[in-house]
Amino acid sequence: MGFLHLFIVNKSGGLIHHRPLGPRAPRIGTNEWLRIGSTFHSLHAIAAEASPVRLPGNKNPSGADDGIEEIEAGGLVLRCLQTRTGVKFVITAEPGTPDLDLVLREIYVLYADCALKDPFYELEMPIRCELFTQGVDALIERVEKGSSKQR
Repeated sequence: MGFLHLFIVNKSGGLIHHRPLGPRAPRIGTNEWLRIGSTFHSLHAIAAEASPVRLPGNKNPSGADDGIEEIEAGGLVLRCLQTRTGVKFVITAEPGTPDLDLVLREIYVLYADCALKDPFYELEMPIRCELFTQGVDALIERVEKGSSKQR
């Protein structure tokens, strides 16, 4: 069990942050990351429009707008948190990795505290904030240590 990748997509579908979270994460080039980010954004939008069911607590009164929240595959779990502003935080992990929702929410808090409060950061642009990167590293390390103690 472990975290693999984090990527953050802005409301326009542009990739603003990507990084591996563990040593077992596959190596992916920058161009592939850009394709993954924009493809996920498109699939998320299509899923939101195609869903015939209105989920409880949905923000859109005329239909579902939640899109993709989780995809489970044979060796991978992809979990997405879409904020009210349309920014999508996506984390991939090995199956059985606990606390994916908690980690995504805490990464969102780090984004708000570190990137958005940085006077040099421009919205919708790539995140180049060392404090954010350090915060994500510390969070992943803390969560992985906590889950290894529970085993």
